[in-house]
Amino acid sequence: MKMYFSQKTNTVQPIEQDLGGMTLRECLEKTHIALDAAYAGFDNAVDDDLIDSYIYEINSLQKRYKHISDLLALEEAAREEELRVHSPIRALVSHVFG
Repeated sequence: MKMYFSQKTNTVQPIEQDLGGMTLRECLEKTHIALDAAYAGFDNAVDDDLIDSYIYEINSLQKRYKHISDLLALEEAAREEELRVHSPIRALVSHVFG
């Protein structure tokens, strides 16, 4: 009887993820999860260099979160403007009242 064993190498997953191909809401949620993980790491860090790295990571993730939030707000504003401009009621009112 033969037995086969597979040996998996334990690779560290990078914190930086490719956010392409996702919606802005999904990117915002992933960034929020990464930010929570960075805060948890910062709370448990004892080495000075590790604390510094978590500070830089938290600052970076906060800026990414703000940028994605701003993009999402612009996208929603554009969508609302498009609905307002192409509203059937608006077209009817402009047709009736000239």
